[in-house]
Amino acid sequence: MKLSRRSLLATTAAVAATTAPAAAAPSGGRHRLRTGFERLAADGYALLDGQKVGMVTNPTGVTRDARHIVDVMHADDRVDLTAVFGPEHGFRGTAQAGGSEGRHDDPATGLPVYDTYLKSGQPLADVFTASGVDTVVFDIQDVGARFYTYIWTLYDCMDAARLAGKRFVVLDRPNPVSGRSAEGPVLHKEFATFVGREPVSQAHGMTVAELALLFNGEFLAAPVPLETVEMTGWRRSEFHDGSGLPWVPPSPNMPTPETALVYSGTCLFEGTNLSEGRGTTRPFELLGAEGLDGRWAAAANELGLPGVRFREAYFAPTFSKFQGRTVGGVQIHVHDRAAYEPVRTGIALLVTARRAWSGFAWRPDNWIDKLTGSTWVRTAIDSGADTGEVVAGWQEELAAFRRVRREYLLYR
Repeated sequence: MKLSRRSLLATTAAVAATTAPAAAAPSGGRHRLRTGFERLAADGYALLDGQKVGMVTNPTGVTRDARHIVDVMHADDRVDLTAVFGPEHGFRGTAQAGGSEGRHDDPATGLPVYDTYLKSGQPLADVFTASGVDTVVFDIQDVGARFYTYIWTLYDCMDAARLAGKRFVVLDRPNPVSGRSAEGPVLHKEFATFVGREPVSQAHGMTVAELALLFNGEFLAAPVPLETVEMTGWRRSEFHDGSGLPWVPPSPNMPTPETALVYSGTCLFEGTNLSEGRGTTRPFELLGAEGLDGRWAAAANELGLPGVRFREAYFAPTFSKFQGRTVGGVQIHVHDRAAYEPVRTGIALLVTARRAWSGFAWRPDNWIDKLTGSTWVRTAIDSGADTGEVVAGWQEELAAFRRVRREYLLYR
């Protein structure tokens, strides 16, 4: 991986006031987090004064009392909200994976809703132009994994706003699985797709505002006029329950913060013929296939992975792989989330599943390579590598990404 740092002089002066590190929480007592939206609203939307505003958001764009920010802004005369842009699953979240809501008028507000899903470059820039907005504002809850598509919606919208001559504002929210470190393999550019456009590690440990600054500084062909509204009171070591914010499922198969905690590792099972738990109440925590039994959980437990135990489990998915059929496998039980290593755990489960089940296979399209960002994980596991050997194979690239990432972190 080769990452070159590009100068941001063209936008530094314009954004200096809003991209400074967030102030530390007051000492003594429990700190109170304020999201980017809360800070924007508290300032009377001054950052958006005189602008026609379009929101890129979904059901996660809520206040701490669970009102949607589009409904709040639409009712406030201090901001001129004129359009909404929906990502995968849609603005109101009615679509399943791989779907969106299309172009429509929102019944609650009457605002035009434009579909961004699978649009990028000039076609997406044309959507922004047609909407008539001056400023595009992004506020979506991410879950901390490179292959979760909302961060690439952010990337594509930033690039399209640049092409359309629009200003771009990011309202920050916590990374629900903490922002302690970056982990996992780094994407190689030849494997770029909508589940990974640029060389970012599998678990990035960043917030969306930090990612926006990274994208602007390292990856876009030219920087977009970017402003970020940071949180106050957030610490990198915190998980979602420390935020005091309601959990709204960012997508239909991300029902709980516990799902998000394991997702950056177990989503890799989408690249295999095993069920990743879609069609159950515990997607990405339940994994299995016909022919698997308690030997898999036993083998995984023998590894002594930090912070996690594995239970022999049987389940019948209501949709997706093995729909309506009983399969055997494991349920992941994280007992120490601070020690838990989701990416290493995901690799360990792939290694042990392949050894425990003769029917193990990768998806024929080698989707695993798109998820991991190269051929390394697949070919190493196929050659008989153990977990440590697989993880060792990406450390040099990960170290390089961590050095670049450090320059864009906003919080302690």
